[in-house]
Amino acid sequence: MSDEPADRLRERSGRSTAVLYLLLDADRRLITTGIVTLVFVATAGLSLVVPDAVVVLRETDSVDTAFQALIGATVTGVTLVLTLNQLVLSQELGAVGDQRERMDGAMTFRDDIRDLLGETPSAEPSAFLQEIVEEIADRATAVDESGPLDEDLESMLGGTVRNAELVSDRLDGASFGEFEVVRAALDFNYSWKLHVTRRALDRDDLPEATRESLESLAEALRVFAPAREHFKTLYFQAELIELSRTVLYAAVPALVVALGVVFYVDVGAFTGTLLGINTGVLLVSAAAAVVISPFAVLLSYVLRIATITGRTLSIGPFILRGDGPEAGD
Repeated sequence: MSDEPADRLRERSGRSTAVLYLLLDADRRLITTGIVTLVFVATAGLSLVVPDAVVVLRETDSVDTAFQALIGATVTGVTLVLTLNQLVLSQELGAVGDQRERMDGAMTFRDDIRDLLGETPSAEPSAFLQEIVEEIADRATAVDESGPLDEDLESMLGGTVRNAELVSDRLDGASFGEFEVVRAALDFNYSWKLHVTRRALDRDDLPEATRESLESLAEALRVFAPAREHFKTLYFQAELIELSRTVLYAAVPALVVALGVVFYVDVGAFTGTLLGINTGVLLVSAAAAVVISPFAVLLSYVLRIATITGRTLSIGPFILRGDGPEAGD
């Protein structure tokens, strides 16, 4: 099918493999460390190309001014992150009626999945998704065996089985709370498969056996969407809580370092050099890198969350990126 998008997110994304790895797959601690290191290297390196950089630092109060601004930014940033954390926590709070409604919704959905699978689904998120994906593969195989099909539909069914097997293998043993569960779910391009399935059901010349098998497949694809979105939402909540905690941990040493520079550091007192860079400049650059660490933590987490959100804006058979092979949700 010429306009069929790739199944894997890496293949249908317009970004390079390296960029997508940094945005999604890399450990957030690695990204944070990279940002902090980049700030240190860039700040220290600028002293080699800026004329009389050391003299400027010695004869002006630019260091004090900069770190005073960073102190204010750090306090403001921590306040905003705490507000965000309270917003996330507020989703878990509510009257007994609200909690009961949430419980009823969760149980109703699990009952729907039990009807789909013919057995009680797993309580573990990765196994829960794995069971749905494997059921989709079985139903796609049943459609393929129901009778002669056109080339486009056969291509979609074959791709569905292969895609489901790949995602199922990646979900096997994955632990919720880590990104791997959501990452594997993102690689199952259900929206295109549902679109093709429903388009095939519009035909009047379908044999009855094929139509029943297609309707069964469409039903399985429909339940995968809310299941993925539910676990994606839970993952976002867990990530935002972890973000708040990490920012708080980074903010305390950042404030101490910033205050220390303002109170005690005199760049003019440093006359030595290391690698051709004044040691005072190196000290100030290292301090600046430490002080921006809370922002680096925030940036590293938000990059992943924003990337996932951008790839899953719609639910259902809507293709938001109409760029041929890069399309798909």
